[in-house]
Amino acid sequence: MTGTPAVSRRLILGGAVAATGALATGVGVAAPAAAATDTAASAPHRKAGQRSMIDVPYEAHRTVRVGVIGLGNRGSGMTTGWSVVPGCTVTAVCDIRTDRAEQAADRLAAAGRPRPAEFGGSADAYARMLRRDDIDLVYIATPWEFHYEQGKAALLAGKHVIVELPVATGLDELWDLVDTSELTRRHLMLAENCSYGRNELAMLKMAHEGLFGDITNGHGGYLHDLRALLFSDTYYTDAWRRMWHTRSTASFYAMHGLAPIAAAMDINRGDRMTTLRATATAPKGLADYRERFVPRNHPSWRETYVNGDLVTCLIDTAKGRVIRAEHDVSSPRPYSRINTLAGSRGIFEDYAGVLSAGGGRVYVEPDHGGHAWRDFGSYRKEFDHWLWRKIGDDAANNGGHGGMDYVLQWRTVQLMRAGLVPDIDVYDSAAWCAPVPLSVMSLANKGRPVQIPDFTRGAWVNLRTGLDSRTTEMPPVT
Repeated sequence: MTGTPAVSRRLILGGAVAATGALATGVGVAAPAAAATDTAASAPHRKAGQRSMIDVPYEAHRTVRVGVIGLGNRGSGMTTGWSVVPGCTVTAVCDIRTDRAEQAADRLAAAGRPRPAEFGGSADAYARMLRRDDIDLVYIATPWEFHYEQGKAALLAGKHVIVELPVATGLDELWDLVDTSELTRRHLMLAENCSYGRNELAMLKMAHEGLFGDITNGHGGYLHDLRALLFSDTYYTDAWRRMWHTRSTASFYAMHGLAPIAAAMDINRGDRMTTLRATATAPKGLADYRERFVPRNHPSWRETYVNGDLVTCLIDTAKGRVIRAEHDVSSPRPYSRINTLAGSRGIFEDYAGVLSAGGGRVYVEPDHGGHAWRDFGSYRKEFDHWLWRKIGDDAANNGGHGGMDYVLQWRTVQLMRAGLVPDIDVYDSAAWCAPVPLSVMSLANKGRPVQIPDFTRGAWVNLRTGLDSRTTEMPPVT
């Protein structure tokens, strides 16, 4: 790795924790594509008293007290994760099914943690939980259709919020969450654990150190064969996730792959996504699986699936980059988030499988030649993010998805306890989730481009840090 990289983003930032006001050179608002469909991309005016949440730090907390809404598969596992982060305690748990709240409380008590208050038994149980004054952060892991309502309610209750993907499914809802965050002065962030993946963060550091040269394009998504789980009678309560495939043709869940690529491209931090156009294949996978493996008396036989197996979004940015984001949970295939980034001096591809124990392969000039891929392992070691260097062993022992769940939780608690600026803010969260409703609009117009709103209201031109953070310490637990 002897080559001279392009100018490092770290040098541009001057090593500062934040670079508010440092205008990215040569960056301006790109004109929308001529064929773009107007999607109210112009930002609504801020209300009186409403101010940006960019570079606003959390108030420092001695202990972060978490309230959990939603205790299915995801919520239950993450509840345990919150409870083991230093300086964090789960003070309340909530699920419409009372037994789930009781079981979650039992597990924490059995592990020697303080027993949280329990809420459940009705659809508005979460609202009763939000009235408590011993909750600093609300974590939401309910089905997608409830995220917006519950996230906004938590903000209005004076809590910071972290929401599983997506934070909302409608464009008006995304804007409302941005505005409510600005009005309440409380942070709302997407629980995008993949942004804290080890390969993803190493890729980001390589990009910001200039190893790929000028970044030109990226490819990310969520390709996960969920057919067996979608037809399970127990995994997704009331088959909520399968039901989405009967309602709309949309890119429901591409954020896992889109977010790391957006971070490496400094989206909302010197560049922004401007237009999106979507394509979708025919909806064949779920019906075919049902035909072969699901009994005829199963309730799914009354359903018609309309969402395309593979939904692809092609996204343009203001600086002329292109992102391809994909979603497919209906086809037989190995798992992949794709995670590919390319520029004028090289490329990284993840999920290559055979070349590296970490799954990645790389080709960068002048280190490599001969048109042959090289193992990513040595690069990951050199560019390993400080979070993984610091807590990688703890992450492996305490978190799911290879440890990135715990890294997300540890970092969130650390930011709140130290009074630092979030790595992921409400503007990132809205932008990464915007392809859900925008793909619907584009597909309804035969794939025509639609404009992507600027949720930052012009502040995207300012280069600032995010997931490429400097090393900081977790405050001691006293």
